[in-house]
Amino acid sequence: MTVRLTRRLVTTTAFAVLAVGTVAAFVAFGVVSNSRSIQSFGSVKAVNVGVYWDSGCTNVTSTVNWGMLSPGDSKNVTLYVRNDGNVAVKLSLTVQNWNPSNASNYMGLAWNREGQILGSGSVVAATLTLSVSSGISGITNFSFDIVITSVEQ
Repeated sequence: MTVRLTRRLVTTTAFAVLAVGTVAAFVAFGVVSNSRSIQSFGSVKAVNVGVYWDSGCTNVTSTVNWGMLSPGDSKNVTLYVRNDGNVAVKLSLTVQNWNPSNASNYMGLAWNREGQILGSGSVVAATLTLSVSSGISGITNFSFDIVITSVEQ
């Protein structure tokens, strides 16, 4: 009887240790797998200006690949904007066509050339900054259109 009781106690203890170890492993795995990476692409539309990857304005920008981002990240991309017209223009930037549509609740795009006056034929380096909220969830891929507009001055 004592041997049976001892075997039962050893078996029960082994199962308890195994169960606690399994739960601990799942908890640890859950903490590790709680991070998210975000892949993005953005297309660039330019109205009355040219947008390029280089200051010599030879490599036209049509898309921006933001790469992998994590919650709380921000990433800069430098583009070159050229006034292709024959009069000075004022620059502005907007974002359209967020996909998914709620991505705009967790992400924002800004640049350092809002309201910049750009003379005819002039080129300016523009830094675009995409910021991702640390509270983002449920979004693993997204896209949006970057619209750079110029208004005659």
